[in-house]
Amino acid sequence: MAVLAALTVAALPDAAEAARCSVKGKERKLGATYVTSLSAVRVSCRTAERVVRAFHRCRRRNGGAKGRCRSRVMGYRCSDKRLRSAPTQFDARATCRRGKRRVTHAYTQFT
Repeated sequence: MAVLAALTVAALPDAAEAARCSVKGKERKLGATYVTSLSAVRVSCRTAERVVRAFHRCRRRNGGAKGRCRSRVMGYRCSDKRLRSAPTQFDARATCRRGKRRVTHAYTQFT
């Protein structure tokens, strides 16, 4: 029974290494119009914020407010998914990965 419990715990993701980072007071300072949530796995919140800023700089260099980042930023491979769209804004979720490290954030961009 103990072996089964140990295998179950070993199969779970590293929940203890995951963090929800506070964006309170920084919502408009991380590169998009608003960053509404930020989480990090195996990365400090400070590094996660740097990755988010680099992602949005890349996105703006490649098409302005509606742009997409197709290159690596700070060694992370990023992708984003546009969730809702209106003529003047869109909501999206972006994930940047580097090995087992992961930075995920949601944002709203006015266009």
